[in-house]
Amino acid sequence: MKTNILLLVCLVVTATFGVCQGSSLKKSFYEKTCPRAEKIVKSVTWKHVSSNPNLPAKLLRMHFHDCFVRGCDGSVLLNSTANSTAEKAAIPNLSLSGFDVIDDIKSAVEKECRGIVSCADILALAARDSVSFQFQKPMWKVLTGRRDGLVSLAPEALANIPSPFFNFTQLQQNFANKNLTVHDLVVLSGGHTIGIGHCSFFSNRLYNFTGKGDQDPSLNSSYAQFLKSKCKSLNDKTTTVEMDPGSFQKFDSHYYNILLQKKGLFQSDAALLTNKQAKYTIQELVRQNEFFEEFAKSMKRMGAVQVLTGTAGQIRKKCWKVNT
Repeated sequence: MKTNILLLVCLVVTATFGVCQGSSLKKSFYEKTCPRAEKIVKSVTWKHVSSNPNLPAKLLRMHFHDCFVRGCDGSVLLNSTANSTAEKAAIPNLSLSGFDVIDDIKSAVEKECRGIVSCADILALAARDSVSFQFQKPMWKVLTGRRDGLVSLAPEALANIPSPFFNFTQLQQNFANKNLTVHDLVVLSGGHTIGIGHCSFFSNRLYNFTGKGDQDPSLNSSYAQFLKSKCKSLNDKTTTVEMDPGSFQKFDSHYYNILLQKKGLFQSDAALLTNKQAKYTIQELVRQNEFFEEFAKSMKRMGAVQVLTGTAGQIRKKCWKVNT
């Protein structure tokens, strides 16, 4: 009875606002309409990851950036038009890559069943499958049934994607805006265990933290010296460094070990140590099995943020443009 009531409420919300917080997503949504869809996504994703070990970090970040702007609706995939500058063009998204992989997956799925599988679902599945390649098994469940959004605006990306310069209060509010908790914040930050960071997003911590030519005192001093050897000045816009030194292509709980050593790369990483609840969670997530379990739960919650379902939005023919 309770399930029926929740479903009814979700249908009303969807009909009225076009969104529902994940309640209408389901396991194997395409089981009858495109039975091989998820296998195709995994197959094409794994083909790409096998030749590009940096891809999991790219697709995971892309999915994250998608969900934090208008919800998980594939809006991050849209190109700018003559009348509108899309999310892709916003500063936080200029370093995103892997769009060609999503397009490749979409083409393969469209050959199997035209106009059935959304780009939003493809991105959610590809993010999971790319990370899972290392383990040769799915690391979290992805519910499906998302529809694709019709709008993509650069200013919204700038306003909604959490900044690497955020303090804890700003991070907490940013996640709360998406109905995500402090626990989710710490768990999802664990995605920084893979990938790289550009000097421009943390060099202020090395050279000008408070505007007086100083170094961030919360940053491990020996690590700071190492970073200075890579990022020579505040003006370095091109150099990148590993976010999780020595383990940046391996999805594991090592990120939390380096956090406790005050070696978090971004100000937003270091900020997690300034809150008692967050720090306790960090100490728990050092245990790898705990991290994997909690990451799976938080990814499920994030993947349900403000999704379009039912008849809202559309199923795009091409992920980079709205159907005309």
